Amino acid sequence: MIRLQKYLSDAGIASRREAEARIAEGRVTVNGRPAFLGQSIDPERDRVALDGETVRPPRKRVYLLLHKPRGTMSTTSDPKGRPTVYALLPPLDVKVHSAGRLDFQTEGLLIFSNDGDFTRRLTHPSAGVERVYEVKVQGRLPDWVPARLLNGVTLDDGRARVARIERLRMAQTNEWLEVVLTEGRYREVRRIFQAVGCNVLKLKRVRFGTVSLGRLPIGATRELTEAEVEALREGRNPAPKRRPTETPRPRADAAPKRRPTREDKPRDDAPPARRSTRTTGTRPERPKTSPRTYTESRSGRSRPPPSERKPRSSGPRRGSGGRG
Repeated sequence: MIRLQKYLSDAGIASRREAEARIAEGRVTVNGRPAFLGQSIDPERDRVALDGETVRPPRKRVYLLLHKPRGTMSTTSDPKGRPTVYALLPPLDVKVHSAGRLDFQTEGLLIFSNDGDFTRRLTHPSAGVERVYEVKVQGRLPDWVPARLLNGVTLDDGRARVARIERLRMAQTNEWLEVVLTEGRYREVRRIFQAVGCNVLKLKRVRFGTVSLGRLPIGATRELTEAEVEALREGRNPAPKRRPTETPRPRADAAPKRRPTREDKPRDDAPPARRSTRTTGTRPERPKTSPRTYTESRSGRSRPPPSERKPRSSGPRRGSGGRG
């Protein structure tokens, strides 16, 4: 036995939520009787119909990746007649639906499948599948904004935060950033930056889980590999990149290194450097000098002692003018 909405989702008719809406509208019948929500069926015995047409489970699972261009809608049709992404898909024998959506002006990676469980797991927040975007903001991002976005901002439908944010490059006066989310709400990236006063000029999704957009041209599609499908089904994310250790740049005010010259090289005829005779705990003794005596003067000449000195002649005093 299987739930009816899961049966419709596996058949590629719609997602589980859309299938429940069609059951509630009375468009689905089981063995000719109107179906009801929560009903279980036996795919081998019961006949399920949508709008009178029998619904059969698909024979083949389809998993596609599309590089969505800007200016296209992610819905199957548009009341305003704008182009949709389904016109870009190759001819298929089954109906597929997208795992999440991108708004009209956003480009990048979009996944399609007819596996209802697969797309439901990708879009459910509990899966924690990373969505990586390249965002071009007007001007340079203020230094306080990354911490604010990591802590979270309040939107109309609740709190929202980014898992990681990194500066990529400057494009003249505007800046490119890499932003990682683990959920997909309506225009979430644009609204997060709007909450901190930043204007988003361009937005591109480049990775979903472990699947990268790579060099796929705009508007082109390719099939997912079995390894990619299995990684998305398990909700695996690539390991975060380790940023290389940056060597410190020399300061602008630091003096430039001077090349050695001849004067800097030691000369052969230079006297050897004197070795210190100081030892640990001892001080070198200073040479003892004899105390100054009366027999030597400051000039080094001999000087008689006071007893042998002759008194000066009694002549006129200096400055007396010869008067006694």
